[in-house]
Amino acid sequence: MPHDSPSQLGLGLAAVGRPAYLTLGRDADLPADRAPAVLEARTHELLTAATALGVEYVDTARSYGRAEEFLASWLRTAEAVPFVASKWGYRYTADWRPDATVHEVKEHTTAAFERQLAETTALLGPWLRLYQVHSLTADSPLWTDRPLQHRLARLRADGVELGFSTSGAAQADAVRRGLELTVDGAPLFTTVQSTWNLLEPSAGPALAEASATGARVVVKEGVANGRLTDRGTAPDSPLAAAARERGVGVDALALAAALAQPWCDVVLSGAVTVAQLASNAAARSLDPVADQAGDWVQPEDPAEYWSTRSRLSWR
Repeated sequence: MPHDSPSQLGLGLAAVGRPAYLTLGRDADLPADRAPAVLEARTHELLTAATALGVEYVDTARSYGRAEEFLASWLRTAEAVPFVASKWGYRYTADWRPDATVHEVKEHTTAAFERQLAETTALLGPWLRLYQVHSLTADSPLWTDRPLQHRLARLRADGVELGFSTSGAAQADAVRRGLELTVDGAPLFTTVQSTWNLLEPSAGPALAEASATGARVVVKEGVANGRLTDRGTAPDSPLAAAARERGVGVDALALAAALAQPWCDVVLSGAVTVAQLASNAAARSLDPVADQAGDWVQPEDPAEYWSTRSRLSWR
């Protein structure tokens, strides 16, 4: 069903809460010194700029290095408090080493939930509005773990909204399956956060179904980890030409396509500089472009898209 209000831009902290992340060109956007204090200052700068731009939704996660900590230290003195969403289910394991072999480990168990909820609450307790299962995929034990589902429902009863994120070529299946989970006759989750962009729009029909049930739909990776930016797009491509015609970056056009989806509530910016955030925010001033997107870029096969993403370097 159509939304009563337009989709809004949110700020995701995946790329600024830790020294390494898989975004094209990130090396040029952050200083060589990525000590926690440096990235905390950058996170604060972004959050302040986002507030000035009218961005009222912030997304983080336990596995985003120290992003929850950085957000909390900003919130303690913030004049305007955004809607705060976090996630549990992945544990950050890189120990602040950009060259770590493994950066995060997935665990969807009651023990992991209790441990991470305590950690999140210690940092974000006064502000946490939404707590999401991080990357609910077919292999998650949560699907059949009724005690864990009931434990989540108790958190919801305490006033924290519940949701889940998805990733991988089978996102649509996870979206549909996740929204069918119930506890005591009520849907367990009321928000879904999925990857959707011009290269990987396959979850769109399932997200439309989610919206029709009244669920909040949040789009992540709208610029495909930098592939749908000026850096990642050939200058002579139709997408780049369309962006130039409108006087914006490729990133803004890509995000405008996501914002224009009738089922979308929030589109996350993954900016790591204020200039990138401002460029992303230009998407809000563009006329709806969803119907024209097919003329600019050919979607990839989902399996191919996710295979390419898995080969991106953490840097």
